[in-house]
Amino acid sequence: MTFLSGYIAIIGPPNVGKSTLLNRILGRKVAIVSPKPQTTRNRIIGIHHEEGAQMVFIDTPGIHRTRTPLHQSMVASAVAAFQEVDILLVMIQLGERDDAAISPILNHLRGMKKPCLLLINKIDTGPKQTLLPLMADYGEKHPFDAILPISALKGDNVDLLLDELRSRLRPGPQFFPEDMETDQSENFLISEVIREKIYLQLRQELPYASAVTVETIDDLPGRELLMISARIHVETDSQKAIFIGRKGKMIQAVGRSARLDLEKIFGVRVYLDLTVRVEKNWTRDTRALRRLGY
Repeated sequence: MTFLSGYIAIIGPPNVGKSTLLNRILGRKVAIVSPKPQTTRNRIIGIHHEEGAQMVFIDTPGIHRTRTPLHQSMVASAVAAFQEVDILLVMIQLGERDDAAISPILNHLRGMKKPCLLLINKIDTGPKQTLLPLMADYGEKHPFDAILPISALKGDNVDLLLDELRSRLRPGPQFFPEDMETDQSENFLISEVIREKIYLQLRQELPYASAVTVETIDDLPGRELLMISARIHVETDSQKAIFIGRKGKMIQAVGRSARLDLEKIFGVRVYLDLTVRVEKNWTRDTRALRRLGY
């Protein structure tokens, strides 16, 4: 039997559910999610294995207007995926009819000679009567190969999406071994889990001023204990004070929540040591961005 494979990019504006869809397809968390937009900063690969087929998904940062070198790096990473993959999944959410963030994405699609599907996500949250007009509207804006309403959170029509993708795969190699679900390192996964908890615990713009690096990971033999030391980078002393919180309560809350998630992921007890360091204006410093992995 001919083996089928392909790279598939999930693209769209911030906060429409791209990472939630990737996690749903894989059946495990490889990409962090939060209610705040622009949570995903790096491209994340997730591999879906089937008998005789392999789908390599790329979860991209949300495409939005850029303000800083960090945002420019994020958007450039997403736009590059247009050319690098075999199939494009454009995701919007129910209710987005005249979103200004959609037009630049449609402009990038013009002239593309590859399958492109439109996903209308969060159909479980909005008025159903708006769905058909929205599908018709976007069908006129671009000749999508298919337009699918889905709920990435609840899994509605995700199987149908996989069927549509499978029918568009071409004969190709098995890019990754069957036991591999993501190309991300342990360090990256740990830092992303911590960053997710920062987005959930802190408000307003503070999470956007933070980055996380993992300093050490020690697996203690015979004790089923993972010792992790990580550092949260912020831009100002005042931000550092907020991240630590009164009597250390905020950093403790972030650490506790992250530790529980990491224990589920690794299947062992985790000791997580978090510290906060001021890295002045790192989001605007290209050298700092490279050092922090952006």
